[in-house]
This record gives sequence, structure tokens and C-alpha cells, in this order.
Amino acid sequence: MSKTIAVSGSVAQRPGYGGHAWVFLQYLLGFRRLGWEVLFVDRLDSTIGVGEVGKRFLADVLEPFDLGASFVLLDENGASISGVSRSAALERVRESALLLNVMGYLEDEEILAAARTRVFLDIDPGFGQMWRELGLADQFAGHDAFVTIAENIGRPDCEIPTCGLEWITTVQPVVLEQWPVHHHGGPAFTSVGSWRGPYDPIEYGGKTYGLRAHEFRKFVKLPTLTGRPFQVALDIHADETSDLELLRTNGWSLANPADIVGDPASYRAYVQRSQAEFMVAKNMYVETRSGWFSDRSVCYLASGKPVLAEDTGIEDLYPTAEGLLIFNTLDEAAVGVEEILGNYERHARAARALAEEYFDSDKVLAKLLRKLGVA
Repeated sequence: MSKTIAVSGSVAQRPGYGGHAWVFLQYLLGFRRLGWEVLFVDRLDSTIGVGEVGKRFLADVLEPFDLGASFVLLDENGASISGVSRSAALERVRESALLLNVMGYLEDEEILAAARTRVFLDIDPGFGQMWRELGLADQFAGHDAFVTIAENIGRPDCEIPTCGLEWITTVQPVVLEQWPVHHHGGPAFTSVGSWRGPYDPIEYGGKTYGLRAHEFRKFVKLPTLTGRPFQVALDIHADETSDLELLRTNGWSLANPADIVGDPASYRAYVQRSQAEFMVAKNMYVETRSGWFSDRSVCYLASGKPVLAEDTGIEDLYPTAEGLLIFNTLDEAAVGVEEILGNYERHARAARALAEEYFDSDKVLAKLLRKLGVA
């Protein structure tokens, strides 16, 4: 068995999403730090319409990290259109320790069959599990092991169904050497995210599980309540006129993600010039008490930026008094803002310490591999 781990996910189909690209870079660079060779497997669907732009974006994401010879980009017919050849990719997957298929994105039957262990990595928990239970879709079929960042799955107070599968839990990794402490930042609490995202709300078990928009509206008055500056690089459609007006009239500074976080370097710079993060989760993560914690937030923490996070059931998972503070209500969020600003240096130091203790890719990925039975 070669010392290779294959990772599959969607980067080429989302050009201009620097933060999304970092999700996969953390795994690729993190596994490489542990001594593994890596292969990234991506695909392009012509119906998405990004074509050459997506192809170039993928190369631009990987090449600065010396990963330009460590990927394959497939078209909808399975032919390699960038990176290594299909035959070379098949051989590397066949010899790899495992294939980590993020959200089941890779559907190529031949490549999946070549992998000795097919691991489903769930980074958007709740949706796939409920779809399966409702008979709408089954993303998990054809995999040998199942990993989720919903750390509370299977616990009595977590409403995400297990679907009868044995779930391995993990946290989001951050490659600390790529995210050094940045002491100087602007005055604003910031974040990056989508208003709705690709999914619709789900009716399950007599409840509706919704999107980030449904949570964000609960806290929209925070800038006017605290008198502090808040900015969000928000992927929101121009037709959302009432919500855009709601955000602006309540003091939110809105930035276009494509303009300021459109590639990994710009995304990192945006995080590091922030004062702290204000993180609002998807309603799905909150209502299910999933234990989900954001891949963005771990980057803020690593950069020495405190995080004020909406509680998704993480209070028993991590320390939440210094560096990372949680809230459930608007008033609790306002108190958290003033606590961070009133004791900023202490919270900034604690933020980096939390990243080192809980989210360091060396620890997180080594632990994950042990759980998967990979030496």
C-alpha cells in the first residue's frame, strides 16, 4: 500500500469561493504534514457553466501549495481535463490507504470501486441524514465508513438521525503553519457565509429545519444594539431586497465575497485583518443540537481572533469562556461582544490556544486516521 490518501470534493465548480477551497486545503496540506502523499479528485459538470474559469481556479488554488501535480479534474464523462491522467489517478486511488469523499461528491463508479476504503465525510450535517430517512436521496450508499463533524450525533439530545450507520465524529482541522497569529486587525466583527446556500428547508419529524437566513434575522439588530461595527462577506442574491434592506438599516456592512475572499490568499487576509468573528449557524445545525463548529471559525481562532459563535450544542465540547464565546439570544450576543472587546488581548491569546489544543490538523487528522484504522 502506498502512503497516499485521496480526497474528493468540489473546488472547480465553485470558482471565487476562497473559504470553500480552504476546507479541502486543510485536509490535503494536513495529511501531507503527517507524511502522506495526497491526490485531490474533482469534477466539472457542464450544466454549472463555469468551464475554463473553474478549471483555472482549481489550478490557482492548488499550485501555490505545491499541489499542482497532485490532482485530477474530470469532466462529466470521466475524462481527465486537468492534472494527472485518469489512468494515473485510478492507479493512485487503487494504491491509496483510503478515499475521503467529501459529501459524496465523487460519483465515478470506477474510481470509487478502485478505492480500498471509501469514507464519506459529512461537513453539512443533518440534510443528508434527513433526506435518507425521508426517502429523498441517499448520499451514503457505496461507502465503507462514515465521518461527520456533527459531534453530537447519536446522543439523546441531538435530532440528526443516524440512519442506522456507525458514525465517526471529527472536528474541522486547521493547518496552523498556514494560519499564523495576526496581531493587527481592523475594528469590525466579521464573518463569511451564504444567506441561504444550495438547500431548501426540510420538514422532518414534525419540525422545519432551515437555513442561515432564518437564524441571522434573530440577531440582525446586534450592530445597533451594541454600537459596534459588523461586516459580513455575504453570498446573498440581489433579489433578496427585503433582507438586504433589513441588514443595511440595522448597521451591517455587506461585502461581496467575490471581491474580497475570492481565493485562498484573500480569504486568509480577510480573516486576519478582522478583530473577531461573529458566527451565525444554519438553523439546521442549531435546532438539531448537532455540535457543528465552523471551518471558518477555526481559521479565526488560529489567527488569534476571538470567536463569538451561535451555540449548536458545543458548550460541552470545548471551553467557551475565553477565546470562544457562545450565545443563544440577541442579549447574550451583545454581552459577548462587550466581553471580547473589554478583555481583547486575553481572548485573542485564548483563541490561538484553543486552535492549538482542539483543531490543529496534526492532532485532528492523526486521530481521525486512527479511528479509521489507518496506521
